Amino acid sequence: MTPSQQSPAAGARSLTGQEPLFIVLNTGSGRGDAQALQDTIRGMLDAAGRRYELMPVQDPSRLTEQAREALRRARQEQGVVIAAGGDGTLSAVAGVVLGQGVPFGILPQGTFNYFGRSYGISQDTETALRGFLQGRIQPVQVGLLNGRLFLVNASLGLYPQLLEDREAYKQKYGRSRLVALWSGMVTLLRAPRQLSLTLDYEGKARSLRSPTLVVGNNPLQLEHIGIPAEELERGRLIAMAARPVGTLALYGLLLRGLASRLGDAEHVVNFAFDRLSVGVRGRRRVKVAMDGEIFWMDTPLEFKVAPERLPLVVPTDPQYLDRS
Repeated sequence: MTPSQQSPAAGARSLTGQEPLFIVLNTGSGRGDAQALQDTIRGMLDAAGRRYELMPVQDPSRLTEQAREALRRARQEQGVVIAAGGDGTLSAVAGVVLGQGVPFGILPQGTFNYFGRSYGISQDTETALRGFLQGRIQPVQVGLLNGRLFLVNASLGLYPQLLEDREAYKQKYGRSRLVALWSGMVTLLRAPRQLSLTLDYEGKARSLRSPTLVVGNNPLQLEHIGIPAEELERGRLIAMAARPVGTLALYGLLLRGLASRLGDAEHVVNFAFDRLSVGVRGRRRVKVAMDGEIFWMDTPLEFKVAPERLPLVVPTDPQYLDRS
């Protein structure tokens, strides 16, 4: 089946292979040299004879503004919006595109690339672009937290602190999975603060004390830590929380996660839901992490599956699939 024969998703147009491309590129995101990345994109698209516009963003606070301009141009010219950057960049641009009837492509540049790898999209820019040029539209589930989109996960408590510390270590020691692991171990040395949570879902309310709550929307990430992900295929999200434990037990949970055995840990609670309301005792606002970016949000926190699906362009040709 050719790209033009693919059925559209979430109201997006079918692809013809001739659409102009509006590429929002976070020049401060991910690995490597931003100029080299732009040169690679230009070289490949020029050779393919595709119309395109690179829209680099140096100031992260302007990312959403630039994404809106890319969306405006794509709607006007029957084009495609592409995001190039880490998971946070992909999430921010996807949040602008969702529900607007415009196809969405990605050029992943982050450390783990959970979102891209879940749909066979390579972290290598040349491979990802070749896959895009031979691509089709696939409707993709995304989550919402207080109306803001997330692709991979959203969390509160200890996990946002882990992410903040990880970013500080990456700035100092470079971006690698080993640096991310080491920063996590250091963070766990500090006694985590326990949150008193009220969870309301599927007509039930329960109380839970935990240092962190994570809501996942990515089967690959859940598989890597050993949490069953089948409910994602049924259009649900999966919540995970650790019961109050000491530092040694937290190290044990970290090791279980690395060994893909977190799901059978006695100190971990996980459950699937369509909609979840989370109250935090004594907190009107809390720090949350969404796809690696940190935000402050009002409580209660409302997690749910987005009613629209994201019209993601994924590779059709098997040679361009990321099978890692």
